[in-house]
Amino acid sequence: MSPSPLRGSDKAGPVYGLAQLTIRDRARYQRYVRRFHDVLAQFGGRLLAADESPEILEGSWERDKVVLLEFESAASFWAWAHSDAYQEISRDRVAATEGTVLLVHGVG
Repeated sequence: MSPSPLRGSDKAGPVYGLAQLTIRDRARYQRYVRRFHDVLAQFGGRLLAADESPEILEGSWERDKVVLLEFESAASFWAWAHSDAYQEISRDRVAATEGTVLLVHGVG
């Protein structure tokens, strides 16, 4: 995740990581998943959803999986995303998938 951790980091409130993924190498992606939860928990992140069969209500969706994460702040998200622990495991996700990852700021 290369965008600047400063963009939007001054906003208060929760943030959500939203990933829409196409899985190209299932075994390598599963290796990432096995290590993911422990690293996420170290930074106070929560896995809210991980769905390979979302209901498409409008439009089209050409991905295999959607993942929704919650963090208490943008600062905690960026601390996780740029941590040595996440950088180590994310190599498998990057190599095994393609897709879009968004950081969404909550309201309030």
